[in-house]
Formats: sequence, C-alpha cells, structure tokens
Amino acid sequence: MDFMEIILLLGVVIILVASTFFVVKQQTAAIIERVGKFNGIRKPGLNLKIPIVDKIVHRMNLKIQQLDVIVETKTKDNVFVRTKISVQFQVTPDSIYDAFYKLQNPHEQITSYIFDVVRAEVPKMKLDDVFEKKDDIAIAIKMELQEAMKSYGYDIVKALVTDIDPNEEVKHAMNRINAAERAKLAAEYEGEAERIKIVAKARAEAESKKLQGEGIANQRREIAKGLEESVKMLNSVNISSQEASALIVVTQHYDTLNSIGSTSRSNLILLPNSPNAANDLLINTISSFSAASQAIKGNNNDSK
Repeated sequence: MDFMEIILLLGVVIILVASTFFVVKQQTAAIIERVGKFNGIRKPGLNLKIPIVDKIVHRMNLKIQQLDVIVETKTKDNVFVRTKISVQFQVTPDSIYDAFYKLQNPHEQITSYIFDVVRAEVPKMKLDDVFEKKDDIAIAIKMELQEAMKSYGYDIVKALVTDIDPNEEVKHAMNRINAAERAKLAAEYEGEAERIKIVAKARAEAESKKLQGEGIANQRREIAKGLEESVKMLNSVNISSQEASALIVVTQHYDTLNSIGSTSRSNLILLPNSPNAANDLLINTISSFSAASQAIKGNNNDSK
C-alpha cells in the first residue's frame, strides 16, 4: 500500500467518523430518518448515527416562537380596521413527530385560523367596542388555535391583539369628537365657575347692603339721641322746645351748606333767607310729616 492509498483511506475514515457523530443544541430536537423512514428523535448533546444510512432531516426548534399577523376587516358600524395579532406558540416536546410529519407549514396554518377568528369576531362589534374588548378577541383566538393545533403537536402559549389601526379619516374624526367633548366639558366647568363667582358677588353685595343699612340706621339713631340731648340742654336754659328745634335746624342748615361748599364740584341750593326762615322750615317739615302720617293711617283704614 503506497502513501497515496494510505492518505485516501485516512480521509474516508475521517469522513465516516464525522458523519457518525453530531451535536444537537439545547432546546432543539433532531429528527433522524433511516433510508427515508422515520428512525428516531435525538435530544440535546452528542449523538450517533449510521453514516450514509441515517440522515438528519430536520432540527426542530422547541423554543417559544412568535408569529405576527395583520388582518384587515370591517366592524359592525362599517369601519375598516387593521388589527395586528401576535401569537406565541411552541412545539410540545412529546409531540415532535406530529409537529413535523402532520403539518406541512405551521405558520400558514396558524395564520389561516387567526384570519378566520378575527373576521368572525370583529364584524360583531362597533369600532369603540373593538378597542374595549380586544382581550376578548385575543382569548377567542387562543381558544380556537389551542383546539386546532393541539393535534399537530403545537401548544399556543399566548395570543395578543397588539394594534388596532382604523382608516386615517376615521382617526381624525375620532380625535375631533374627543376634542369637542373636552371643549364641552371645559365650557361646563367655566360656566360653573362663573356662576359661583356671580353668586358669591351677589352674596357679598347683599351683605354689604345689609351692613350699610345697619350703619345708616345706627347713624340716624345716634343723631336722634344727639338731637334729644340738645333739646333737653336748651330747655334747661329756659328755651322752649320749638325755639330749640328751630335753632337745631338752622345749625344743621349751615353745617349742610359748609359740607356742600367744601368741594368745587358741588351744586349749592340757597333757601329763602329771612329772620323766620328756620322756624318756617321747621313748621313746614312738621306739617309734611303730619300729612304723610294721616295719609298712611287713611290707607290702612281703607284696606281694612
């Protein structure tokens, strides 16, 4: 055996050894066929197979996988929406054979079921209900897929409705409705605040008028007491009540003229100036009060 034959033999041995040993990664399973027929499933680690006779036909991924599907359909109120569905699934370790040999394309199969469920559930709902009940849609998808895919060796871990996207015009209309509702609410709050301000102002004015009236009443009461004391004082020096009253009227008359003349913007009214002016003014005032009192008494008697 020459040198070349030895090298060729060593090469064949190395190839056979390399074909005999193979490694399966974690969370993966290797499906082995022998001469075209299923032979077994190899688990993670170092494994053996017969070269040329045995063949690795597939390495099955046992991790949780996610499939995203976008479905366009119509709602009950005739609005077209695009819904994005995310389905998380994995191959059941005890059903690797079924997952590989029973189903040609699992992604297409899952997608078909998603389309079927979404287009059966969404048309029953109005657009607002689709947003509010998206969890119900997800639950319906999971239940339908779980029942259908279990026989093929697939376990549905989770189904999620991750996005609901209506037409752009519909979104603009929804934004306008929301803005109008907020404007209406703001107007109601502003109106309520204005009403509270008006009521508070009215109460303050009423309280002010009340206090002002009480002040005027107290002022007049004190003036009356002062007049009474003045008359008593003048009576004590032998001045009759009528003369005392006339003197008080004259004094108040000149006090009034002094107050009017204290500012340049006042209008001065001059009364007839005669020696008996004060007495005449007093008599006229008393006569007016008496006439008014008699008129009030007459009205009261007529009403009875």
